[in-house]
Amino acid sequence: MKYFLILLISFSTFAFAQIPDIKLFTEDEKNSIKIFSETVDSVVNVSTITRQRGGWFYGDFEVPAGMGSGFVWNDSGYIVTNFHVVQGGDKFQISFHNDTKQYEAKLVGVEPKKDIAVLKLVTKPEKLHPVSPGSSTVLLVGQKAIAIGNPFGLDHTITSGIISALDRKIEGVGGVKIHGMIQTDASINPGNSGGPLLNSQGQIIGMNTVIFSGSGTSSGVGFAVPIDIVKSIVPEIIKHGKVIRPGLGIGILPDNIKPRFGIENGVVITYLDENGAAAKGGLTGMGQDSWGRYYLGDVILAIDGKDVNSHDDIFHLLESYKIGDKITVKFMRSGKTKTTKIILEAL
Repeated sequence: MKYFLILLISFSTFAFAQIPDIKLFTEDEKNSIKIFSETVDSVVNVSTITRQRGGWFYGDFEVPAGMGSGFVWNDSGYIVTNFHVVQGGDKFQISFHNDTKQYEAKLVGVEPKKDIAVLKLVTKPEKLHPVSPGSSTVLLVGQKAIAIGNPFGLDHTITSGIISALDRKIEGVGGVKIHGMIQTDASINPGNSGGPLLNSQGQIIGMNTVIFSGSGTSSGVGFAVPIDIVKSIVPEIIKHGKVIRPGLGIGILPDNIKPRFGIENGVVITYLDENGAAAKGGLTGMGQDSWGRYYLGDVILAIDGKDVNSHDDIFHLLESYKIGDKITVKFMRSGKTKTTKIILEAL
């Protein structure tokens, strides 16, 4: 009994000695520790699984397709992550900090052009910890930025830095550039994608998405989708399963092919949805003569006085409009410039 008491006292003294004195930390260190402890339960690991056909003998089997991060959106069990994290997946598993259980989730919807995806937990932990949303419209270059995620599959890692720049235009996986991106030097590595970028108050200001690196690892240049974009997209996906946006209902000739038709400026219409806004506005697409040769239809030059020269231009210009808005389209037909009024419809 005496030996046991001595051992217990020795262990207690050792354990107590391992607790650092908070007074020894700088204010910045205290802030980082506080943010991590208060936010880590909001951050999840997202495992994406695909089903492969093994033939008549082996049958189908599941294969891990990738791993990323995400964060809890609300108490209903919605998880937000990047589209490229879940792309091509058939099954999704979510894991939480200090929880050995894997929770199944189902895909609710995606917005590839903003690299956003929403999952919903099929089964949930006893308590969820949604992120505290901030605003990306009040950010300043130089302020503190903290990233939490699962780089290289390492469970719940924190990195710290600053906001290096704002309003970057970065090529996304959806075929258009994502505007307004936040640039940070907080280390973002493979597996961090989909995790939160936080301010010094522990509020989420962006979703970590892209790194610029020749080696595939962090080089101090990472980018996050602003939280204000996420806040505008996620509720639509939860409600409709997709983002309903206004559009013209047209196909566009790739930029690298335009010079073959002698076109430098404008957007060449290749085809139209016959029930779409552009067709109802009287625009025409490319055609083919009896010899099989293609000829130009209409070339859109401007929308409401703003020049357009690519799909990217049209996409971001129409983002500021609503379904039912009327726009003026300036276009070229057979070498002559014309205008028409078009009422935007849902794509």
